[in-house]
Amino acid sequence: MANENTFDQLLATGAPLVADGAMGTTLFSLGLEGGGCPELLNVEQADLVEKVHRGFIDAGSDIILTNTFGGNRLRLALHNLESRVGELNAGAVAAARHAADQAGRPVAIAGSVGPTGELFAPLGTLSYEQGVEVFTEQCHALAEAGADVLWIETISSYDELEAACAGAATTGLPYTATLSFDTAGHTMMGIHPRALGDWWLNHQAVAAIGANCGIGPGDAVAAAHGISEVAPLALTITKANCGIPLYKSEGGLTYPVGPDRMGDYVELALRSGTRIIGACCGSTPDHIAAIREAVDGYSGGDRPSFEEIQERLEASVRPSATTTRRSRRSQ
Repeated sequence: MANENTFDQLLATGAPLVADGAMGTTLFSLGLEGGGCPELLNVEQADLVEKVHRGFIDAGSDIILTNTFGGNRLRLALHNLESRVGELNAGAVAAARHAADQAGRPVAIAGSVGPTGELFAPLGTLSYEQGVEVFTEQCHALAEAGADVLWIETISSYDELEAACAGAATTGLPYTATLSFDTAGHTMMGIHPRALGDWWLNHQAVAAIGANCGIGPGDAVAAAHGISEVAPLALTITKANCGIPLYKSEGGLTYPVGPDRMGDYVELALRSGTRIIGACCGSTPDHIAAIREAVDGYSGGDRPSFEEIQERLEASVRPSATTTRRSRRSQ
């Protein structure tokens, strides 16, 4: 592990940071077949993965996420690859590092840690302790391979959030966590952005929190607004989907939010307290280039109202809504 962590160095500048775009969307555009295992490309076609990273770096990303969203043993078991957690995560970091080292400027490698794909007890069969074990294995593989930060993403429940954070904390690396607010302004398991902000007040070892994936830019910005209202000192991440995909027979899935919409997205996100901004499903290097341009041209502004976010970005997540439900480990 390097003495000087690039992620920490970038945060220390005090400037808004640009994360990358959609790894999966881009890989599918380059020929990954549906049902295939993206993580297997880290060792079988590492040059392809590196090509995706280079595209986002060239577009202006300060932070790139490794191709390891499904890199835990439970997700890899769907492809009979559960014994290769270390190898596939290490290959992903190597591909990202090779791309970053050619950038000529600091680029942080974020080890992507997605959900297990299993429900935690009592709704499912996965115990909290088993979840911690699964996350710890992947987080250590990413850390030992040289990631700068562990990037927990697309989480929906407190138990899974806390299990992932517990696993990440054992590595000594900084770690972040983003949730997907995609169900009537909440995660699938009922967490509201304001409740996440409240959770962070008791978990400030988490370097940054925020929203990723979800429904679209408006809801992700509204989530950042809600988080920062409760936890104004938290570093907030916003990494939105490019809207709900539409199927076109001649072109497959298409996303309705293009690069031309990124200016409003960036402005409103930064005014809502976002410190790290990127994009998720459906986003391309062109989206990230537009985000970079908007971040570099940002001149500040007052905190927006929900009505302004709703009007300009079609938001539905009301930041004033609240919930007090927490897991037993938060109490």
